[in-house]
Amino acid sequence: MNDLTIRLLATDAEAEACARIMAASEPFLTLGRDFETSLRQMRDSAKERYVAYAGAELAGFLILNMKGAFTGYIQTVCVAPAFRGRGVGSALVAHAEERAFRESPNVFLCVSSFNPRARRLYERLGYEYVGALADYLVAGHSELLFRKTLGPIVGYAGKRGPSKG
Repeated sequence: MNDLTIRLLATDAEAEACARIMAASEPFLTLGRDFETSLRQMRDSAKERYVAYAGAELAGFLILNMKGAFTGYIQTVCVAPAFRGRGVGSALVAHAEERAFRESPNVFLCVSSFNPRARRLYERLGYEYVGALADYLVAGHSELLFRKTLGPIVGYAGKRGPSKG
């Protein structure tokens, strides 16, 4: 989408709008993520939360975790129903990658085993399957861990290239 703008979440009203979209969408319905749970995640200031707008309309959002063992973990990508299949998800992932690669050579994400459409998207975007976490969130299903990498952590100095010394 040419008119897509991605920026940091700015208001609680935006957080509520994102939570409504999440709570009414798959895979979040199957994951049991209701409005209150979704809103807590959208209000979690320990994570970076970004919104995507097509003009004045909220087209989607993402939650990115830049702390912990999996620095650069894309926790959530969600696209509003009216904008699905129009490149919004790909644009959000590209935004997360650009941000994460400034600090880490890796970007991680999980895809629920019951979400083959998302899996195809991430594989098309260059993510490689790492392994399955069976019965991690929902009994009978796995969370599939994927990674996109620019190289090992040791010696990585962001997009500027390897560190000297």
